Amino acid sequence: MKTFSYTLAGRELIIETGLMARQANGSVLVRYGDTAVLVAATQSTEPRLGIDFFPLTVDYEERLYAVGKIPGGFIKREGRPSEAAILAGRLIDRPIRPLFDDSIRNDTQIVATVLSVDQSNPPDITAMIGASCALSISDICWDGPIAGVRVGHINGQFVINPSAEQLAFSQLNLVVAGNRDAVLMVEAGASEVSEQLVLEAIDLGHQEIKKLVKFISGIQREVGKAKKEAHRYAPPPEIAEAVRQYVVQPLTDAIMNSDKLAREANMAAVKKAAVEHFAAIWPDNLKDINYVIGREIKSIVRRTITVDKIRPDGRGLDEIRPIDCRVGVFARTHGSSLFTRGQTQVMNIATLGCIGDEQILDGLGIEDCKRYMHNYNFPPYSVG
Repeated sequence: MKTFSYTLAGRELIIETGLMARQANGSVLVRYGDTAVLVAATQSTEPRLGIDFFPLTVDYEERLYAVGKIPGGFIKREGRPSEAAILAGRLIDRPIRPLFDDSIRNDTQIVATVLSVDQSNPPDITAMIGASCALSISDICWDGPIAGVRVGHINGQFVINPSAEQLAFSQLNLVVAGNRDAVLMVEAGASEVSEQLVLEAIDLGHQEIKKLVKFISGIQREVGKAKKEAHRYAPPPEIAEAVRQYVVQPLTDAIMNSDKLAREANMAAVKKAAVEHFAAIWPDNLKDINYVIGREIKSIVRRTITVDKIRPDGRGLDEIRPIDCRVGVFARTHGSSLFTRGQTQVMNIATLGCIGDEQILDGLGIEDCKRYMHNYNFPPYSVG
């Protein structure tokens, strides 16, 4: 067992490894105040066949005993993940995913289990740091480490990792994650603060992140395993070059169209023609052909935006789509609106209930009920 210590926002952050979850590729127990999160990173030894994506799963698992509670209901067992747990899992996923090679096909899983919660020390940030540590010391190929912090703004001063009590008075609740070179993820809520203040908060957070990354790199040097060579998918070079040459110009013409539906129809036509053409030459390599076409679409879009400074629909980088907002759409609801930007639409319907309609929460936070519920639905017809 090895223990490493770092002072983060005036509180001790302790990383323990070698005691728990020894059969995982990498695991750490992270203590921040009285908050404790066990994070384990595991990767399959063999790639999963027949898939065209990197199979990464991040599970953030809350345990009500972490705050001395017993689950409600008849069964008295932990149920499905709460909304907060799902969002915390995504918070971890977003900064670590881009640092994997997306051609890897080995199943990879990060499991963060919240074992103890001190409300002054947020478990989601602790779990994110733990995920970075577990991946860094494991033999899994990953271009980390990363780190993350929460930034608040109270009485004109920035606060790193504010407590729950401090957040109640903060104008800003910003989570920033990144590596030593760049910011990888930002998530924030604020009370109408200025853009300049948000930028200053991001920069302050990144300065703290760089120190944390240096700390995690030191742990990796001392106890990290040698990185293993994962299986990386790549189409045969002759297929890749032939398909690229065939589709690059037609795809470029198809992509640069201001009408989204027409653009997608044109791209589909180019893709269909290319697949039919090369299927006659390489009938057993349809997966490779489709992969190359997909990568070429990404390359063209990226190039037009970063080099030509123009988006596929013809807009510049500083132009937004036309916006239309309507209220009072329905007569019998308590409130309704329709928001349209380009071809994206959001319908909002509000209902005002009584206090007895409040939601009882099984969670690790201080609140045990919720009076404002915001439900989100994404029907399949919305993307055609």
